[in-house]
Amino acid sequence: MADHVCFPVMMKTKTKATWHLCQSHTGFRDEERQTIRKQTSFTCSVLSQSDRCNEELKNSDSCNEEKQSTMKIQRVMRCFRCFQKSEWLFTDQHILKVRYPKFRVSEDCLYLNIYAPAHAETGSRLPVMVWLPGGAFETGSASIFDGSALASYENVLVVTIQYRLGIFGFFNTGDKHALGNWAFMDQVAALMWVQENIEFFGGDPGCVTIFGESAGAISVSSLILSPMTEGLFHRAIMESGVAIIPYLKAPDHERNDDLQTIASICDCSASNSVALLQCLRAKSSKELLSINQKTKSFTRVVDGLFFPNEPLDLLAQKSFHLVPSIIGVNNHECGFLLPMKEFPEIIGGSNKSLALQLIHSMLHIPVQYLYLVANEYFYNMHSLVDIRNRFLDLLGDVFFVIPGLVTAQYHTDAGAPVYFYEFQHQPQCLKDRKPPYVKADHTDEIRFVFGGAFLKGNIVMFEEATEEEKELSRKMMRYWANFARTGNPNGKGLPLWPAYRQSEEYLQLDLNISVGQRLKEEINWIKAVPY
Repeated sequence: MADHVCFPVMMKTKTKATWHLCQSHTGFRDEERQTIRKQTSFTCSVLSQSDRCNEELKNSDSCNEEKQSTMKIQRVMRCFRCFQKSEWLFTDQHILKVRYPKFRVSEDCLYLNIYAPAHAETGSRLPVMVWLPGGAFETGSASIFDGSALASYENVLVVTIQYRLGIFGFFNTGDKHALGNWAFMDQVAALMWVQENIEFFGGDPGCVTIFGESAGAISVSSLILSPMTEGLFHRAIMESGVAIIPYLKAPDHERNDDLQTIASICDCSASNSVALLQCLRAKSSKELLSINQKTKSFTRVVDGLFFPNEPLDLLAQKSFHLVPSIIGVNNHECGFLLPMKEFPEIIGGSNKSLALQLIHSMLHIPVQYLYLVANEYFYNMHSLVDIRNRFLDLLGDVFFVIPGLVTAQYHTDAGAPVYFYEFQHQPQCLKDRKPPYVKADHTDEIRFVFGGAFLKGNIVMFEEATEEEKELSRKMMRYWANFARTGNPNGKGLPLWPAYRQSEEYLQLDLNISVGQRLKEEINWIKAVPY
């Protein structure tokens, strides 16, 4: 089995003093950008396989190189989730038939977990897979994912990290006083720590793969585009998300409106950024979380540092790290989980008027292009159920499939190896939790990648898996780990996964794995709409 290690962020290298990015609302501090490259070592603690992050270890001590090398480190350890809207996690547990440990939320939340094979030691130089969890940049946690099965079966180190969310991770004033992208800075800091320390746990700092799902995949895609991440990773896997997803870019006027809203709610002056920041830093974390639920514009921004330009422009300019990548989607990304949270009223059925109204408001598609969408997805349709089904297909195409394919093409054109997949299997255990029209929904592939059917701890990811599903899970773990080792997912005993070249071949991941070609070739309207 794999040993499990959990770390809080951040400790000044080779000293006993801890420095936490997350205290006192430091997400609003510009000086982080001047210090992030100097202060990137985490404090350390080791947990046995039976321990979990919601337990505390006694015998506190600080971490030094000698203790790292012997892996006999103990420290008082509290694994908190970053401040977030926890209701989503509770809802997800029921819908997805998963169980998570109980955690508290805190600004002291920048922890990472390491899962290593029991034999791993300094000098083992095993491939390292760093997982960035998803959750729409509003919710999520490293410690709801158990990497022990993937680490044990595939002889790799699995690292799961956390980063600040919502207003804590993306607040910005549009000027130098709060540039934003704090969540991405947390991710950069974690990758720096991996480079400096992972060898002490048997990992190879020269063989690091970053992988994530949804917001985690968007983060992976963003890290590929950032000049700040040079040399921090060598391969990348994006599951259901890339940096050019439409909703990630908020207009300046929305941010300005939200700044006025925040100032009004907090009784702060919005006359200038400095005054607003000083006022906000005096507010409690709970107050800021409450404010977060009333704003929607704080997402990634072009700050001149992490993002020197818009992601689509960086792709077009070939200004990104040419690392091998796996990019993939599920065949029903907006089948149930996401629409249930955002617009549950359409689950029972939808008419064309409501569907087009939602499309216009969400995607900011100019009115003159709406008829193209209507003609392609809703032509000659009158049944409310049929219109709903096509509307959900449209959402999945616009938010996940098309951005993924566009990104894959840019990477391929730049000379970076790309392997594309479409996951097509709905877990058998979810058939009584989701409507019968749902196929492979958003997040469904995660339990297969992590080997959830083989876990024995208190994180439950895949109960009631069939033997066929266990076999698919083993194959997917092998594909992912092979890619982490060599940059190529193929290996002995696996169906061939062709690279995504001009032929646009991709792997269809189902109980019977096969190869497809030119996914969504029939979509025409996207070519006419300014992307």
